[in-house]
Amino acid sequence: MNIKNWRYPIILLCSIGVSSVGSWIYFIALNLIVLNITESALAVSGLYIIRALSTVCTNIWSGSVIDRLNKKYLMIVLNMLQALFITVLPFVSSLGFIYCMVFLITIFSSIYHPTSMTFITKLIPIEQRKRFNALRSLLDSGAFLTGPAIAGLMFTIGTPNMAIYINATALFLSALMTLAMPNVEASRLFVEKAENKLSIKILIEDWKLVLRFSRKYAYIMTIYLLYSAMIVMMTATDSLEAAFATQVLSLSEGQYGVLVSIAGAGVLIGSLTNTLIVEKIPTSWLIGLGSLITASGYIMFAFSYTFLLASIGCFILSFATAFANTGFYTFYQNNIPVHVMGRIGSIYGLVEAFLIIIVTAIFGFASEVLSIRVVVVSGSLIMLLVATVLFICNIQRSKHKFYANTSELKDTFQ
Repeated sequence: MNIKNWRYPIILLCSIGVSSVGSWIYFIALNLIVLNITESALAVSGLYIIRALSTVCTNIWSGSVIDRLNKKYLMIVLNMLQALFITVLPFVSSLGFIYCMVFLITIFSSIYHPTSMTFITKLIPIEQRKRFNALRSLLDSGAFLTGPAIAGLMFTIGTPNMAIYINATALFLSALMTLAMPNVEASRLFVEKAENKLSIKILIEDWKLVLRFSRKYAYIMTIYLLYSAMIVMMTATDSLEAAFATQVLSLSEGQYGVLVSIAGAGVLIGSLTNTLIVEKIPTSWLIGLGSLITASGYIMFAFSYTFLLASIGCFILSFATAFANTGFYTFYQNNIPVHVMGRIGSIYGLVEAFLIIIVTAIFGFASEVLSIRVVVVSGSLIMLLVATVLFICNIQRSKHKFYANTSELKDTFQ
């Protein structure tokens, strides 16, 4: 790896890593702060609902903003705003005000992620994207392990408020690192001068643009939707994981903690393996086979009756997720025109977020009416079906051009 060519990607990875660790610390600390204030599990659940609603509301219009603004400056502003609002959280004692703050923080976060995806696509050359995405997956898995560990340490030697301040500091550092990145667009703030002012008319035109793209490139969006369906089913099934482990498998809290640690180890080992061999595996197989093995892990977990089988299932599904994510991100970056990436990502992200809310609610209700095992098994079987269809679509020889390290789509789509 030529270090000179990887100077900016390494800085960007550091920025992403710092921000990811901070996000996990904030996520855990906020739950404890709300629980300490209200002593209500329902109030904590309200945080999840607020975050989901904020994402849905934001994605309706955020893509139109992202594609029209300078990505570097927007990322810096969004990180600074998150840091500012998170710093204020410990001084708030009203639950309603906390919900409002979380709603706004989630808006900034929801805009940041598709913005960073567009920035990454502009910055990273096509031949480096697969390796970059593998390293990013490794950083995310590291954050998944170190974030909660740091949060736990903060709770031991300090308070949840201290953990909140650490996250704010991490976001501020991330913004400073982004300042060191090159400007991948013109230096001006607005990328499209003629359409600076956002309006209902522009939003409608942007939605029409996404529909035109979806019709013209049906295969690309089919892969996108199938992978989104995988994410929806994984999220809905994961929502019942704790209940399944403790109530169905009769695991103790300690055993469940070990199960979560095994899943974390699977993510880390999978990401490390992925980083080492990613260049040798075609992108199509990363997505297809990675998704298929992930679904198989969920199947093993759903049908398990012992701690050992559940542990193996958790390890397999966590291990394979790193490969699937790397493949999907690479496919997405190589096939979505960068000048409309914000709009396409936000609108399809809206659909995904909405489906997550609906399917998770259905799973929760069904687990009360039927049984937790029936719901988890059903969700895993549906996931396996989706993964099988995705795998078949991925490995078609006639679609090889979509997975090659060449950009098939030019920035001419309007």
